[in-house]
Amino acid sequence: MEIKNNKKTIRAWAMFDWANSAYNLVITSTIFPSYYAIITANPHNGNRVMFFGKSFVNTALTDYALAAAYMLMALLLPILSSIADYKGNKKIFMMFFTLLGSVACCGLYFFDINPQKHINTLEISVILFAVAAIGYSGGFVFYNSYLPEIATVDMQDSVSAKGFTYGYIGSVLLQLVCFAFVLKPEWFGIVDEHFPARLSFLLVGLWWIGFAMIPFAILPKGSPNAVSHSKNLIKGGFIELANVWQKVKKMPLLKRFLPAFFFYSMGVQTIMLVATGFAAKELHMKTPALISIILIIQLVAIVGATLMSKLSDKIGNVKVLIITVGIWIGVCVAAYYTTTAMQFYIIAIVVGMVMGGIQSMSRSTYSKYLPENIPDTASFFSFYDVTEKLAIVAGLFTFGFVEEISNMRNSTLFLCGFFVIGLILLVSLLAAEKRHHNEPQLTEV
Repeated sequence: MEIKNNKKTIRAWAMFDWANSAYNLVITSTIFPSYYAIITANPHNGNRVMFFGKSFVNTALTDYALAAAYMLMALLLPILSSIADYKGNKKIFMMFFTLLGSVACCGLYFFDINPQKHINTLEISVILFAVAAIGYSGGFVFYNSYLPEIATVDMQDSVSAKGFTYGYIGSVLLQLVCFAFVLKPEWFGIVDEHFPARLSFLLVGLWWIGFAMIPFAILPKGSPNAVSHSKNLIKGGFIELANVWQKVKKMPLLKRFLPAFFFYSMGVQTIMLVATGFAAKELHMKTPALISIILIIQLVAIVGATLMSKLSDKIGNVKVLIITVGIWIGVCVAAYYTTTAMQFYIIAIVVGMVMGGIQSMSRSTYSKYLPENIPDTASFFSFYDVTEKLAIVAGLFTFGFVEEISNMRNSTLFLCGFFVIGLILLVSLLAAEKRHHNEPQLTEV
């Protein structure tokens, strides 16, 4: 059955973003960072926590935990995508990582620190926080790899944007439910001040696994590519990654795009993961204000992703990315000088406009640079996701390290350098694209 540009298939695919974006909003962006900062705060010792006998700045610890999770995925994804391409079972991997992430979120329900009751689940909770990130990122690589299978090249920008739009809408809906518990616990007879946040973590896990059943029921399982490997699948994964790189090197546009994507992703992904911690720690903003800001970002991002998709039709993907990365540079500089909540609100609106757009445009640009009807889409998107994961690792580690030796503001300013390098590489890509504008598919794989 022809699944390309099938509306039912595309809606089902987009529902995966609806399902797992609740994790991205509640766990990485709003309630968990705020809750974590509050219960681990200790001004008397520089907000340091003990993690298996070693002392860390509280927010740096979660940066390192995420960096470790994404590094693990960078190592695992080549193996897993190799198996998925060979056996044609990438949907099974989507299901496994979704279950892993959702269970980890449910486990965060037990995250509490209460010296009076001799409760301290910090260590296991930080591990679950990292495991949830593994579940999220692991499912996403196989989700992304469906894009060239379900949409023709001319439709990939709009389909990619639809996925992010579904994600923003779904995550905002659940966030509003959690918002009610956190801000108005008395409406529900809740007297434990920590319970609303912990309940939110549980709801994320249930939402994630529940709505993921829709794409799991409708998306094709994937087609076996039996000629992909003649060696064992573990070793074959890295051989396949190397093979993908050899193919990429024969694609002049793609091999220029990936380094640019790596450097600006170091900045984008890090900012998205640490923004709430920055507002809580540097601006002393409370949970209601933080949730409001992230909701604003999500709602504006729906508009931003759609507008950038339409703008790309007029001026092209690379020009849109150049404009967007330029705006991100301004965001970093502005954040360094931000001292009031109102200033942060303004920055949040700008971030919302460019956040969804740059993610959606990056994914569709990569997909459009691939030859049509390639059999090993999971391996190619594994290469894309490994690039992104390594960027996250480098960005988070750099941010956490700079914070430990100085402060968060300097960490934010440090990110500018990554965006500048990405911008220079994008300008180089634009020049190369002009030279090859009559050859959208340069190499057959």
